[in-house]
Amino acid sequence: MKIRGTQGYAEEAADLQVRYESFGFEDAHRTVLHLLPHALGAVLDIGAGTGRDAAYFAAKGHRVVAVEPTDALRILAAELHPSPSIEWIHDGLPELERIVARRENFDLILMSAVWMHLDAAERRRAMPIVASLLAPGGAMIMTLRHGAVPEGRRMFAVTAEETVNLARAQELNTKFNQLAESRQNANRRAGVSWTTLVFAKN
Repeated sequence: MKIRGTQGYAEEAADLQVRYESFGFEDAHRTVLHLLPHALGAVLDIGAGTGRDAAYFAAKGHRVVAVEPTDALRILAAELHPSPSIEWIHDGLPELERIVARRENFDLILMSAVWMHLDAAERRRAMPIVASLLAPGGAMIMTLRHGAVPEGRRMFAVTAEETVNLARAQELNTKFNQLAESRQNANRRAGVSWTTLVFAKN
């Protein structure tokens, strides 16, 4: 299965492990901790990377399905964060074919630093698919990267406004929308910023 948007990640897997694992989930996502579900449930981590966030939810008692299309990252993540509560799946956006085929709903969907790898047509196709996977009362957390594209990566400009409109069309309500500078020094110097969005499904 070849997923577009993964260019450059396999070659940098070891370096990405150091960068991604240098700070925890609560530090990376502290602005939305109050919006996380209190009850234990099913979590879908799309673009799980080195597994930091999946491991956080597993440690809290949630059942986690971690989707990562880059083999090098997925294998590294499974070794780094071994847990019977995490299921690692080779799949990816925009279609999420293997996840959709499971006919399963999730209480929380996380897409951290993923959405900007899709072009506009792919984003329009992906939002209904992702929204259909969210259980009633569930929440979806997304982070959008803005700024210069690293060499060798496939990224596109994406705005919070567009993303909110796509979510609204799927009857997802916006609960949080915040723009902030990057936490990583190199990205901050390059002018990279991030929007964090949280959507809820009634």
